[in-house]
Parts: sequence; C-alpha cells; structure tokens
Amino acid sequence: MTDLIDAFVKLHARLEPVPLTPEISLHQADEPIGLWELTEGEFRSEQPPPFWAFAWAGGQALARYVLDNPSVVAGRRVLDVACGSGLVAIAAARAGAASVRAVDIDPLAIAAVGANATANGVTVTAERADILDGEADADVVLAGDVFYSEQFAKRMFAFLRRARKAGADAYAGDPGRAFRPGGAGTQVAAYDVPTTMALESMTVKRTSVWRLP
Repeated sequence: MTDLIDAFVKLHARLEPVPLTPEISLHQADEPIGLWELTEGEFRSEQPPPFWAFAWAGGQALARYVLDNPSVVAGRRVLDVACGSGLVAIAAARAGAASVRAVDIDPLAIAAVGANATANGVTVTAERADILDGEADADVVLAGDVFYSEQFAKRMFAFLRRARKAGADAYAGDPGRAFRPGGAGTQVAAYDVPTTMALESMTVKRTSVWRLP
C-alpha cells in the first residue's frame, strides 16, 4: 500500500518551485477540487481537502522566515507539526537544523514529505501520528497554517504552549485564519504570499509569522 500511496502523490502532483520560496520545489496539484474528490475514494484522508498537495500561505510565510533567519533552527532539533507537504520541514533542513521531524495524520502527506525531501536533497523524518495531546520533544516547533478550524486550532495552540513551557521555541505561520488565538504571541515577520483563487479567493494573501510567548 505504501508504494501505491507514493505513486498517487507523484501522479497527481507536479514538482514545481514554491512561489515565496523558489529555492524549494514541491509536488503540487494544479487545482483542489478534482484531487479532493479522488482522495474521497480509496485514498481518503481523515482531513480533506488534501493539504499535502498545496503550498498554503501560512506554510510559505513560515518557510520563508526560516530560510531568511537560519539561526532560528540551525543546529537544533526541529518539529514541523501538521506538516502537510513538508515545506516548512524542508526549509528547516536547508537552514541547518540538526534534525527535522515532520508529523501529520494523513498517509498521503507522509508520502509527499518523503518525495519532496528527496527532490530537495534534504533529510526529513516523516511520521504519521496525532501528537497534539502529547509533548513536542523538540528544540523548535514550527506550525504552518494550522488555525483553520476551531477545534483543531484549540488543540494546536495548547500543544504549542506546552512546547514553550517545556523550553522549546514555537512559531506559527498564519494568513489571518478565523481561529488564530488572540494570544498567538509576537509577530516577527509578514509577507505578501502568492496564492490562487481556487484556494483563497485571491491571488495574494498577507501572511504573518508569530513567535509564541
């Protein structure tokens, strides 16, 4: 089944540079609707739409910030939580992280992370798991575009706060999603991120990077 999932990712997503981080290429889908319908079949994800197939604005902004500020991750153990395509994890690896772990609940995301890491010549450990009720076990936790639903945002914010209390740094990239917590922390950067009408109903989305308190 793993080989079949890997083949599905490569068949339905083309390797292309990411608009805000063109030094990184990802397997990306042309449009969401057809792929969403496909993943409702044998490859059905627990969290449609197929987040792994697109470079979401929050992830692009966070990846750009990491690439431009490598000291955030250099020589440190990094966790990309709810990693999707692995864009942020790949950025951390390129910026000199000692190790990078990318976690998602979607098996297609895990396959995409593997394919994308290989395409970019970096090492990322991809793991299918729901870790939001546990501990981060990392020096730096990165979360790109994770405040899109109320329940998930609450769980994610609690996880990030626990990571901070345990001594880790935590950063989130967010394009103004409805459920970003009011105490998200300090804004450390903002970008105009290229996106698509199909995903965001606009072609450029102002997106911030937050460092949790």
